[in-house]
Amino acid sequence: MDIELHLYATLAKYLPEDATSKTAMITMASGETVRDLITGLGIPEKTVKLIFINGVHGKKDTVLKDGDRVGLFPPVGGG
Repeated sequence: MDIELHLYATLAKYLPEDATSKTAMITMASGETVRDLITGLGIPEKTVKLIFINGVHGKKDTVLKDGDRVGLFPPVGGG
């Protein structure tokens, strides 16, 4: 299955080399989760603070489906 992945801020460095801007198409096996996606890209789990799947808040144990759009954000600070 194919997933459209968006990595933001400091997570963008984990995108595959063929990524355009901050977006990449990722092929995954059926039944895999957001956690599988994160670890498969070598992203330390603790660096992912916010997950969106198709524009809705998601969790690391959410099973992904073909065509899902996944956005991953690191912790964000402000002042």
